Parts: sequence; C-alpha cells; structure tokens
Amino acid sequence: MRTATLRDFRVPAYVQQAGPPAATAPVDEEPPDGYTPTQRDLPVINRGDTVQVAVAPEETAPRPASEGLGPLYAVGDVHGYLDELLAALQAQGLVDADGTWSAGNARVWFLGDFTDRGPDGIGVIELVMRLSAEAAAAGGYCKALMGNHELLLLGAKRFGDTPIDSGAGTATFQAAWLLNGGQKTDMERLEDHHLQWMSRLDAIVEEDDHLLLHSDTTAYLDYGDSIEAVNDTVHSILTRNDADECWDLFRKFTKRFAFRDEGASAARELLGVYGGRRVVHGHSPIPYLLGESGSEDGSPDSGPQIDGPHVYADGLAVALDGGVTMAGKLLVSGLPLAD
Repeated sequence: MRTATLRDFRVPAYVQQAGPPAATAPVDEEPPDGYTPTQRDLPVINRGDTVQVAVAPEETAPRPASEGLGPLYAVGDVHGYLDELLAALQAQGLVDADGTWSAGNARVWFLGDFTDRGPDGIGVIELVMRLSAEAAAAGGYCKALMGNHELLLLGAKRFGDTPIDSGAGTATFQAAWLLNGGQKTDMERLEDHHLQWMSRLDAIVEEDDHLLLHSDTTAYLDYGDSIEAVNDTVHSILTRNDADECWDLFRKFTKRFAFRDEGASAARELLGVYGGRRVVHGHSPIPYLLGESGSEDGSPDSGPQIDGPHVYADGLAVALDGGVTMAGKLLVSGLPLAD
C-alpha cells in the first residue's frame, strides 16, 4: 500500500467582485455558475501525513492492435507528478528505465491536465513532447488532448490579471490558476514552445471506437457537431486570443459529472454525434465519481482503493483520473479494457 497526504484545505473565492481592484469575495461565497472544480481536488498535494489510499496492482491483458499499428493506451490526469508518470509508463512497458520510448508501434493518448498541483508540470510537458518524437521514429505515436488546466495555464500566461466578466463578478485567469494549484515554478519555466504545443492540442478524438476527451461533460457539443469541427473551433478561439472567449471555453471545460448517476443518456448523446462506442475521459477523480473520498483520520483503511479505470454509465463511459493529487493512482491503461 502506498501512502500520501492531503493538507487541510479551505476553498477561497476565486472571483473578484465588481468594485475596487483589491476587493475579493468572502470565503463562503458560491463560485460562478458553470465553474465546477470539486473542493478536494483543488489543492497542491505535499506528501506527508493523513490520507491513505490502498492501490491494488492493475492487471494488463493483451490488447488487440489496429491494422498496421500497435496496441492503444490512454493516460489519465498527471498534474505535475512526473516521477509517478514515469513509473506508470514503465510498468506498462511504454518506456524503459531511462524514460525513453520502448513500445515500438504502440499508440498512447494523454487525456490532458499535465500541470498544476504537482511539483513538475513543465517536466511532464517536456516528457510528453519528447516521447511524441521518439514514438513517431519507432513507428508508433504519443499524442495529447487539451485539458482544462492547459486552457488555464495558457490564460494565466496570456492574460494574467486582466479583468474578465465571468457572469458573476470580475474574475482573472491568474487568480483562477493559483486557486487551482498553479505552481510558480511552472510559470517561471514556461517557454514559447510549451505554449505553442499546448495551444495546438486537439480537444477530442476517436480511436478504435473509443471517444477520447478530457472532461466528463457534454459542453463539447457547444463547439461543433463533428470531431473536426470541435477541434477547429477550439483552435480558432485560442488563435483569436480574446480573454472573455478563452474564459468561456475554460469554464465549460471545467464542467463534470455528466455521465454519473443517470448520465448514460449524456454519453449516448456524445457518442451519437461524434462516434465511438465508449467515452474515455479524465478530469473527475474516480473517488468523486464513486461518492468516496479519502479520510484525514490517518487510519490505514480510510481511503478508497483505486485498482484501475472506472467503467460506468451502463458501460458507456470510462474514467481514467485515478486521483494522483489526492494519494490515488496515476492510471495508464490499455484499450479496450479487459471486461
């Protein structure tokens, strides 16, 4: 069993209300409509005491390869945990002990959220960029999707403290980025080629009947009725560089839980429009989808056991955020799942 920590955390208001620049909303004020981060996945995690989560070993079944290509893998939210990512990739045989691509013509899709909360978001981005080149040279590929934290980091860098009308007061990307675990070391190391790489990421893709996207939301439908249209629209918004428009995109990509409870119809709607037989997403940690969270009483069995991806919504949705920021597991999973 691996143990890690979660500090006591109180969510401050991230919105500056209209009025003098120094005025901030009181701590207990509700966030703007449509902005839906969950409280317990917001903090930066410094490992040390309290939350304990048992992690069972994940069994990996052989994966069928598409014609001319190797097996398909998807990677959940990383959030700056570079060491955990390297260990998870190595466990699946995708990289060697030096972190070099070793999977030949395998295909890997990262589902977004590379930075914030964890210690080395820029290191994660640079690893994914390097593996993309190494995989291509070996006949496979390593690609990545746009997460809400990529949008947040882009916004914080481009717009900083520029006031934005959020519909519930005056917000800024900088304030929202810090609230959501923005790391000053990441911002200091952020370079133009990192920004260019993030801004070109697609938002949604279909591979082997899996509809891959970051957020468990139907907000993608607001941006197009095909995969190509959605990706083109997102890229166009980022190219126009309008702060309010980028904020609206970020806000919609923070929505979550569309497929939970009675959400099979929402999954069917997305699949009907964009294709595929299953939605595969990150964004919402599996413990939250299960209505569980780690206790802070320090007891060994107080936390949820993360033993792999969570299949739900009548089998139409697969969650891959194992909750690494809350002492869970960074998931790297072969697709299709061994049902």
